[in-house]
Amino acid sequence: MSAVSSPFNFDALDACHQQIQRHLANLSALAQQIEADGVNAQAQQTAADIEAFFSATARQHHQEEEKNVFPALLSSGDADLASAVRSLQQDHGWIEENWLELAPQLRAIALGNSWYDSAEFQHGVQVFLELVGDHIALEESLIYPESKARWAQVLASRAERLAQASTT
Repeated sequence: MSAVSSPFNFDALDACHQQIQRHLANLSALAQQIEADGVNAQAQQTAADIEAFFSATARQHHQEEEKNVFPALLSSGDADLASAVRSLQQDHGWIEENWLELAPQLRAIALGNSWYDSAEFQHGVQVFLELVGDHIALEESLIYPESKARWAQVLASRAERLAQASTT
């Protein structure tokens, strides 16, 4: 736990996961809509919103996790936990790689261009949905609770030290 230097607020990360889930649902609906009805003005706006979110906010979210959540867990001495974190780090790479293929297609849809391949787009969406969904599930079921518990221990220890220092 020595890698932990200051308290970290998980509210922003939790809120971002909720935003990611909403954008994933919108992406799934968009893929279905395009498959059934093609691209219209609503699909263009939805594609633009999804592309903007995952190209900026979601990437920043991953950077925040890499900086503030993962290091303490990697150095925790818990081999299973460290393995899970390394898997999530690898996921970040796979998510980015998949996104680099999907984002231009979404930009094309947003601009009303039809150069993208529909079957490739549908496949890319499915891969992205599964990859990000599984990634979030592992973070929320194991990594975030463990990290939050460790932060709580750090804060309790600091409070105890401060209380002892004020009585001496």
